[in-house]
Amino acid sequence: MNFLIRVPLNTSPEQHARLCELRAVFARVCNELAPQVQQSRVWNRVALHHLHYRSLRAKFPELGSQMVCNAIYAVSKMSRLIYQAAASPYNVSRLPGKPLPLLKFADSCPVYFDRHTLSIKPGQLSLFTMDGRMRFELQLDGDKLALFEQVKLREIVLNERLDKTFELSFFLMSADSPDGAEGADGDVSDEALGDAAAAPESSIPEYVSVEVAPT
Repeated sequence: MNFLIRVPLNTSPEQHARLCELRAVFARVCNELAPQVQQSRVWNRVALHHLHYRSLRAKFPELGSQMVCNAIYAVSKMSRLIYQAAASPYNVSRLPGKPLPLLKFADSCPVYFDRHTLSIKPGQLSLFTMDGRMRFELQLDGDKLALFEQVKLREIVLNERLDKTFELSFFLMSADSPDGAEGADGDVSDEALGDAAAAPESSIPEYVSVEVAPT
């Protein structure tokens, strides 16, 4: 069984600006890596980490080591969705002998967190920013708090809603869940497609553009 817990963040203007800055740098790392994926046709998360982690870490020292890993995960996940999902119009099997399209991430892209960059305890949530940890009061009922101890945390995603409120989405799954998608910590094989098993063009997120190379 899968679970989704949404937590809106009550940010001050200064905190909102810090999260926007984090998101923009996260997008820059994704856009630095995406052309490498396009050229090499390698999007396995572990392989991307071995090939590009050091150069990305050196170019974006302000983002921190674990957030660079999370950006690599974000590119790997989106690449699987675009290049590998059976229903995707950009599936590699439909592009024999042609270059892959280039993925571009907008500054509005979500930011992935994990157990190293975000922590929860009763009454408080703490997350990484480039200017130190940011803490928020956390109001969750006991049943929801218990889920974090009882089931596996698959993903933590930070998005900005239409009303300009930042919101964290916690995706959790029980141990017997058939869902094979990995989380940002990479606990499950990167070859599992999970929720990318079917990806028609209409399901490509708005924050990602797909640029097809001219023929």
